[in-house]
Amino acid sequence: MKILVDLHTHTIASGHAYSTITENAQAAARRGIELLGITDHGPSLPGAPHHYYYNNLGVIPEEIHGVKVLTGVEANIISHEGELDLPVYILAQLKLVLAGLHKVSYPGGTLEQNTQACLKAMSNPFTDMIVHPGRIDFKVDLEQIARASAQLNVPVEINNSTLSTIRSKTEARINCSLFARYMAKYKGSVVLGSDAHFSDRVGEFGDALDLVLEAGISEQQILNTSPERVLNYLEIRHKQRPKVA
Repeated sequence: MKILVDLHTHTIASGHAYSTITENAQAAARRGIELLGITDHGPSLPGAPHHYYYNNLGVIPEEIHGVKVLTGVEANIISHEGELDLPVYILAQLKLVLAGLHKVSYPGGTLEQNTQACLKAMSNPFTDMIVHPGRIDFKVDLEQIARASAQLNVPVEINNSTLSTIRSKTEARINCSLFARYMAKYKGSVVLGSDAHFSDRVGEFGDALDLVLEAGISEQQILNTSPERVLNYLEIRHKQRPKVA
C-alpha cells in the first residue's frame, strides 16, 4: 500500500520546526509524495505565526518541485467548548484545517471535558480533520471520537510522530493501537500523518501504517492513499462551510 499524501507537516514558521516549505516539498518529491499539507501551528502555541501569516498563504505556489501543496493550519483547540485559535474569517480562507489538543494552548480537564472539546471541534464545519487523539497528554474517550468520526464523516489522524518519539513511546502506542481498533470497528476515515518538524521526516508513515494494518483498518478507510481522494473529500467538506462575510 502506498501513501501518496502527507497532510501534517511543519516549517520554520511554527517556531519549533526546522525546515522551509521548499525543503519540505523537495523531501516530499524524493519520497514520492504527490500532495503535501503545510500546516503550521495556530497562534496560541508559543513561537507560532501571527494572523498575518495565514492571511498571506495565497502567495505560496500550488505546486513546488512537482508536489501539489495545500496551505492550512494545525489549529489548537483552546477550550472545553472546542474553540479553535483562529477566527472564522481566516479559517474560511484555508485549504486545510487540522485541529488538535496541545499543551500550553489547551487548559486541560477531565476525560469527559477533553472528549467533548474534541467532539465539538470535530463538529465545527471549518475543521477538516482531527489530529493525534492517541497522544497521552490528555485523556479522551477514544471510542467516542472514533464513533463521531464515522457519524460526522470527519477523518481522524494516526500520527506517526506520536509512535516514533522516544518519550512515552510504549504508552502512546497502546493508546494509538486502541484507537485504531475503534476506527476499524466504526469504519471512519483515517489519515496517516508524519507530523514532520524536519524535512527528512516528511512522508514518514512506517509505524502508523504498521499499526493500522494490525488493527484491521482497510485500505479503503485510509484517505491519503491518493491525492484525488483527499481533494474530493475537501471539496465536499468545504461546500458545507457557512459563508463568511
